[in-house]
Amino acid sequence: MASEMSMKRRTLMTAGTMSVLAAPSIMTGFAAAQEKTDSQDMQSAQPPIRALKLGAFKVVVISDGTRVMAKPHETYGTNQSEQAVSELLAQNFLPTDALVNSYSPVLVDTGTEVILFDTGLGEAGRESGSGRLIDGIRAAGYAPERVSMVVLTHMHGDHIGGLMEGGKPAFANARYVIGETEYAFWKDPARVGTPAEGGHKGVLEKVVPLAEKATFIGDGADVAPGISAMAAFGHSPGHMVFRLESDGKAMMLTADTANHYVLSLQRPDWEVRFDMDKAAAAASRRKVFGMIASERLPFIGYHMPFPAVGFVEAQDQGYRFVPASYQLDI
Repeated sequence: MASEMSMKRRTLMTAGTMSVLAAPSIMTGFAAAQEKTDSQDMQSAQPPIRALKLGAFKVVVISDGTRVMAKPHETYGTNQSEQAVSELLAQNFLPTDALVNSYSPVLVDTGTEVILFDTGLGEAGRESGSGRLIDGIRAAGYAPERVSMVVLTHMHGDHIGGLMEGGKPAFANARYVIGETEYAFWKDPARVGTPAEGGHKGVLEKVVPLAEKATFIGDGADVAPGISAMAAFGHSPGHMVFRLESDGKAMMLTADTANHYVLSLQRPDWEVRFDMDKAAAAASRRKVFGMIASERLPFIGYHMPFPAVGFVEAQDQGYRFVPASYQLDI
């Protein structure tokens, strides 16, 4: 018996040694697999989802995909020195030469409505491994036909791209809720020949065909029982955020009010390249996240690190992002 035990120990030690020696090749394979997640091979995998409880509401965050972006300073803190941006990233244990941008639409099941907030990149994102929303909706246990309402926070391409599939509405039974100010801006032919022309064409293709089934809203409008709109202009001319309330619980969907959990929240006054009116966008960040901090509300930010849900507290020049853990599960 002792000899047998000794042999087993030697066998285990040998296997362990081989595992250690094999680790570099395993890691190489892992790195290759990770690289493939940015390719079309990712289409066969189920996209990440995160289901949350908010009173009687079921809230599901769906990852439409992620993208690595180089040179953070060229997007965030464009009115600051590159050194200042790099120092803030380094202080927060982040690389200074690249960042990850996430895209996270939200599905809200109120019990009577299945409401989708924003639609991801759609067909245009598939080549880079994004455009995963439909798969995510199915992974959450819903068919696209069950979506009864689609709410658009604004009309940048990564929010409206999934409205149509193959030239037809992706959500066959849905009606639409659209900000009136946002729609008027992007539909206007005056956008032709300006930097907004590409967005104008996208709205003509993706949104205008659905206008007959749309309700156009403004600040303070009720979207459905327990769901109301709030203007947060700046990132785009009619950018909206939404407050969810159920059984005494509340949450904010902040869309693109802040697009990075460090650079936009810790320094809300720093300019962002994608913000069309930079001063108004900074004021909206202060207004929205000041309210979230004072009321201690959870929020879901479209470009926050997946699962994109957390809290903020006032700190220094701005706000500190605190990722949610189990608060919204029990």
